[in-house]
Amino acid sequence: MQRTILFLILLIVTPLSQAQTATGRVFIDENRNGLLDEGEVGLANVRVSNGASVVRTDATGRYRLAADEQTIIFITKPSNYAIPVNQHMLPQFYYIHQPNGSPARLRYKGIEPTGPLPAEINFPLIERPEKKKFEALLFADTQPQTTRELDYIRDDVVAELVGADAAFGMTMGDIMFDDLSMLPRYNAIISKIGIPWYNVPGNHEINFESTNDRYSLETFKKFYGPPYFAFEYADALFVVLDNIDYKGGGEADPADVRGNGGYEARISRSQLQWLAEELKHVEQERLVFIATHAPLGSENGSYATDNREKLFRLLAGRPNLYSVAGHTHTTDHVYFDKDDGFAGPGKFHHHVLATVSGAWWSGPFDERGIAVSDQRDGTPNGYHILEVDSTDVAVRFKGAGKPADYQMRIVFDVAHHQLNVNGIRDFKAGELLDGRISQDHLNAAAIIVNLFDGGPNSKVRYRVEDGEYRPLKRVLRKDPYMLEQYARHRSSKKNLGGSHTVDPPI
Repeated sequence: MQRTILFLILLIVTPLSQAQTATGRVFIDENRNGLLDEGEVGLANVRVSNGASVVRTDATGRYRLAADEQTIIFITKPSNYAIPVNQHMLPQFYYIHQPNGSPARLRYKGIEPTGPLPAEINFPLIERPEKKKFEALLFADTQPQTTRELDYIRDDVVAELVGADAAFGMTMGDIMFDDLSMLPRYNAIISKIGIPWYNVPGNHEINFESTNDRYSLETFKKFYGPPYFAFEYADALFVVLDNIDYKGGGEADPADVRGNGGYEARISRSQLQWLAEELKHVEQERLVFIATHAPLGSENGSYATDNREKLFRLLAGRPNLYSVAGHTHTTDHVYFDKDDGFAGPGKFHHHVLATVSGAWWSGPFDERGIAVSDQRDGTPNGYHILEVDSTDVAVRFKGAGKPADYQMRIVFDVAHHQLNVNGIRDFKAGELLDGRISQDHLNAAAIIVNLFDGGPNSKVRYRVEDGEYRPLKRVLRKDPYMLEQYARHRSSKKNLGGSHTVDPPI
């Protein structure tokens, strides 16, 4: 009897573990109903992937790919076509095949059982010309911890972007602060901007109950699809990578949402395999834009993705590259070269973006009741606007609720208080840094400019009245404005612990 039971179990389990063949067509959806109707034609040469292999559709728009019990079939949107979006403006470019669904032990809902592989998985596209010159919105670490902080995202950032003339938007991970039950309302808020919105997974979208990385993004997948993918827009290829390698929470106490096994910044072998296949179909001169959550590296060496050299080897020989990340809640520009393992040509510009949440939505409240959440490097919370003109790239910073030209903070600092917080109690808030100094203090004064999105290649000059411009020297030091903020409002700063230090950095 035992042998018979074992044999029956094997009959049930084995077919699910064997690879099947997914097939279907990529087609031009003339009536925009999302269905392949009679008379609608297939689109040739569209890239389709199962997360490992990449194939092109044939002359009729058809593809064939292997699929196992946990496969996402997805397309790379070609230039001059649009992907349908759902009610929350999330692009629908994928199909999840997961017959058994997500593990039942997960706190937040993942993938419901999808059942057998459909006879056809079809992908609609809409013809839409794309200009070589366009803009896109870049968010990093929106990271609300409470429903009130969802309101901050709505009122501090989204309100000023509704109707923005941008092609699409993208969030570089840490969309949430662990509580994934807030994702539906978050998505609804972001959708009010009115443009397609892509998402990168971060370390705060993890399902901590997963015993390893394999099932660590089930809730992310439920809302956003594959954790790594690509799409074209005009002359650019945008690549999203998941560089958060979850180590597994094991049998952690389910009451402890942070009872997890930690993570490392690393790009998985499967992603590198997929990207190598994807890039085989991409012209060498095309702009390739890489988006991750954790930085590939940092100027002071405090952050790095462990196996970034493998990514660099895949990108070698491409002259038009740009990459962005979030995660640190500071702003940084890094230029990788041969010493970092990037063979060129030229240097590979990596840009760590300022965050929407700033200092994790902490600090005193402004007149609107929104936390004044300056990052610990002194940069206001905000977002970035990507400007692309064929293969040329520029990125500009925009402080939330601030004028577009508010790009720096200029203060005078004098020796009697520059890094000393003990005397702050004897002055009104901001009085020490309001630009007024006595003639007696002139010889002790220094001009300090915090260029919010500055980097090693930034140059700042000053002049007094009609005198000659003189250069300022770039240094890494504490921002006296933030020293005062922390001294006056320490009780309103979140005590986050771990890597989320609450002190302004050097």
